This record gives sequence, C-alpha cells and structure tokens, in this order.
Amino acid sequence: MKEKKCLLGMTLAELTDVVVELKLPKFTAKQIADWIYVKRVTEIDDMTNISIRNRDMLKERFEVGVSLPIQTQVSIDGTEKLLFKTNEGRLIESVLIPDDERLTLCISSQVGCKMNCDFCMTGKMGFGANLSVNEILNQVYSSPNSEALTNIVFMGMGEPLDNYENVIKAIEILTADYGLAWSPRRITLSTIGVTPMLERFLEESQCHLAVSLHSPISEQRQSIMPIEKKYPIEEVIELLKKYDWSKQRRLSFEYIMFDDVNDSLIYARELVKLLSDITCRVNLIRFHAIPGSLLKTASDDAMVRFRDFLTSKGIISTIRASRGEDISAACGMLSTEKQNELKNSAK
Repeated sequence: MKEKKCLLGMTLAELTDVVVELKLPKFTAKQIADWIYVKRVTEIDDMTNISIRNRDMLKERFEVGVSLPIQTQVSIDGTEKLLFKTNEGRLIESVLIPDDERLTLCISSQVGCKMNCDFCMTGKMGFGANLSVNEILNQVYSSPNSEALTNIVFMGMGEPLDNYENVIKAIEILTADYGLAWSPRRITLSTIGVTPMLERFLEESQCHLAVSLHSPISEQRQSIMPIEKKYPIEEVIELLKKYDWSKQRRLSFEYIMFDDVNDSLIYARELVKLLSDITCRVNLIRFHAIPGSLLKTASDDAMVRFRDFLTSKGIISTIRASRGEDISAACGMLSTEKQNELKNSAK
C-alpha cells in the first residue's frame, strides 16, 4: 500500500497543486489550509465544507499528518519536555516553557546535529536526518496547549540553517495569512553561523536571530565549535553589520560561560571589541554538564562580573534563567540517545 502524504506542512501553493491534480475546485486548497492551520483538525473527515466525495478522494492519497508526543516529562519549574517520533520512526525532543504571560516552544529542526559542539548533547549524537516541514510544524500543532503559544524558538535539536529549505517553509506557513498568521517577531532562529544560509535567512525572513558565539577568540571558539574553521565568527559579524538591527527585528548572541575557559574579563573585553558598532544583546547562559565533556560551569560571581562589565560598555546583557535542567531540557541537553537505546533493546 502506497504511503500517504501529509497535508500539514504544505504551503497554499502546494495544496493548490494537490487539488488541481485531483481535479477538485481550486478554492478547495484554501478550505484545506483553513481546516488544518486555523481550525486545527486532525482528520480529513472533519473538513465538513468539502464534499464527502472530494474528502474520500483526498483520503486515498493524503492524511493531515498530526502526531502527538509519545512521552512528556514535566520539570519542577513547569517546563515540559516532549518526545516525538518522526515519520521514519526516529526520535526528537521539543521543550515547552511557561513564563508568566508567555508560553514558548523550543522546537527541533534535525535529528541530532552535524556541528559537534563540545558543550552540546545533541552534537554528541551525531547527525540522523533533516526534519521535514511536516515534522517541524507537528511539534507546534501537537504540543500541549498549542493554541496559547506566544513564541517559537528554533533552538532545539539541530542547526536550523543546515536544514534551511524546510525551516524557511515552516516559517512561511507560521507567518502566512492562510497559516497561523503570526508576526515573524514571535519567532527566533538560533544558529552557530552557517554564513551562506544566514545571508539568505536575513534576506528572506524578518524573524529574530540568535547567534551562538561562546568565545570571541577564534582559536578558542574553534576548539569547542568546529564550525569556526569554516565560518569564522568575525565573518559572521561582518555580515550582520550590513543589516539594520535598530528597529523591530532583534539580534542577540548566546554566550555559554565555562569555568576558567571564557569567563574572565579578558574575554568580556574581547567581546566588546567584536560586537562594537552593532545593536545587539548578549544572553549569558549557565553551562549544564554533559557526559563526554570536560567543560564546567562558571561561578555565579563570574557571570555577574561579566554581565556588569558588558553593561558598563553599553551592551545589553542578561543572565538567562535556567529552565528544565532536572529533566535534561535545558540549553545543550537535548538528546534522544537513551530513548533510542530503549527502543532498540525492545526489538
């Protein structure tokens, strides 16, 4: 039996191609989009303003393609870690973060990651696969209380710009009138700086951008982030300086602080030099220890000194509150290796 294609994840243009191919009225494409992206139905039979005959034709070759999490873990701080199974049976994680009036979903773009950063559990997994548009959006539509989401951050498993075409298409659907109709300012994409795709992203999207920096010194950054050799941070900064960050779009830099590695004021001074003449903020992040890494987290005192120095030099800097560490949902801790081991042992 031929596998059915998923309608969730299709743009309006792609849905139009579907109905034309099935010889359905063209306006049916907008009806389908409304049912999936606005009314959030999970079955084609629920699309009641489409005739039964036409629904049956759709069902022969398509399904909505919504798949609920197979596991949910809840932190003592209210953060929820969601485990999803992809269409090929692989596993990914997303994180739901409640905070006063905000409800943020941190979503994944890949199974694992190619970048192999020393401080990241996802990188230790290696690369499994790019997520499809359906698998990216399914995390949004299938998360608990999804209609109350206020923000989405592409900060989960994987490097979003390494799966650019699918990520940008997912963003199109999230921001399109026929989709969720979100402002792009409710979406933030995090990258370690894949320069060619970063330039495309800056031209083709108005979403916020977060750059994983972690050291202002090239040689040291390369020792913990191999991508530095191919795409040096100085070149990334030069690209970013070509754009106007003084208006609604926000640029931030993520800086995980490691004890006796990048936490002294020597690095703060170098960071000020690197980020001169660019409107941005710096988020200082506590390192969460992971197996296989000798790195250790910086002290609270060191983080406060670092923050205060940056602030004194005119760079907005904050120490990000750690969320979900007790369920391995905090920054750099997402990994499905244990779940994969359990799945394989059950075969």
